[in-house]
Amino acid sequence: MKKTPLLKSYSAATRMAAPALPLWLKRRVRKGKEDPARLGERYGIAGLPRPDLQLGGKLVWLHAASVGESQMLMPVILRILSHLPESNIVITTGTVTSADLLAQILPKRAVHQYAPADHPKAVANFLAHWRPDMAIFAESELWPNMIMQTKALNIPLALINARMSAASIERWDKRGKKSGQALLGAFDLILAADTTTADGLTWLLGREVEAAGNLKDAAPALGVDKTALKKLKTAIGRRPVWCAASTHVGEENLIAIAALAIKAKKPKALLILAPRHPERAKQVKNLLTKAGLSVLRRSSNRMPTDKTDVYLVDQIGKMGLVYRLSKTAFIGGSLLDNLSGHNPLEPARLDCAIITGPHIASFADTYMAMMAFDGVKRILSPDELAPAVLKYLGDPKARKAKAAAALNFAQSRDAVLDYVWERLLPLLKKA
Repeated sequence: MKKTPLLKSYSAATRMAAPALPLWLKRRVRKGKEDPARLGERYGIAGLPRPDLQLGGKLVWLHAASVGESQMLMPVILRILSHLPESNIVITTGTVTSADLLAQILPKRAVHQYAPADHPKAVANFLAHWRPDMAIFAESELWPNMIMQTKALNIPLALINARMSAASIERWDKRGKKSGQALLGAFDLILAADTTTADGLTWLLGREVEAAGNLKDAAPALGVDKTALKKLKTAIGRRPVWCAASTHVGEENLIAIAALAIKAKKPKALLILAPRHPERAKQVKNLLTKAGLSVLRRSSNRMPTDKTDVYLVDQIGKMGLVYRLSKTAFIGGSLLDNLSGHNPLEPARLDCAIITGPHIASFADTYMAMMAFDGVKRILSPDELAPAVLKYLGDPKARKAKAAAALNFAQSRDAVLDYVWERLLPLLKKA
């Protein structure tokens, strides 16, 4: 891989910034964004031994940003382990929440490590220890040192579910088209999640990039702790339940207003609220309490009572529980114009009638197709949230019809995984 002046400058700058890395990591530890017991992994110092591979076995490295991307990679991980039984997986991510989730769901022969900081020495340490036979990056995780040093070792590289906005492609054009070509050209295979990304990368690279479809569309139904589900169903009883999932700062106050309006019409209604970032739970609880709602945090290990207005899910990896309890689901990250929506297919696979706000750019293709199936209700302002929820709480027939349409659409997307796997398999066999 030929380095352009911009990429050379990036490598030099990250090398010079090495003395600041410990200070940066300590600051992140104070903010709860790093695991102090595993900081060595950020320097590329492995926290686990490399597995002893049997003859013909391969070690495949997958890299994702955080929770959503790592969940999206799970079906790929399972395919690799199933079809290549002598293989092992190391998956890297950059967040504590994703590490916690992966600790719960990774199968045997798959381990998690924090991604090394994109510093030449840290990346070199990581590669020297793990010696992957192939590397698979997800979405827009384009760390130059990681990519360049992996390519320099002749390790096959794939970028799957690639997602870039038109604005991102334009920035590459302005700051160095040749650098974008060099960096992205290092990948032996690129599969885009949508046509916007595919068209932009085709123009940038001068070679055709396929729009395989969004792998998040093909994820299996979220799992659940059946004992916890049974206990909560018993505690909730016959109360009408709705959820607000993956909410962000600025949305919870609007949801509180909707919850109060719903409570005025249906006094027994229960809201299950799952913030996108559970570490904000204390702030969210204070906001809801000040609004006049009775809030119970899941981490308290107590069951909601008839007096609980909001059951606040402040733990990672519980969305399978949330959607199974709710059946009417508002998907957050969509009420404010600085947000761009979240994946609606998780609730779609769990028999939920889905409501979204107006801002859905990150999943525009999915939402638009679902709307064509009549599988989602899109509200255009926060004032419409309470009436939309009340409609489904009060009209079981309408709720079931909307949920059935969403499920039919979700099931139609399963072919994406098969196609991605067909394109990955030749690279894996050659690695």
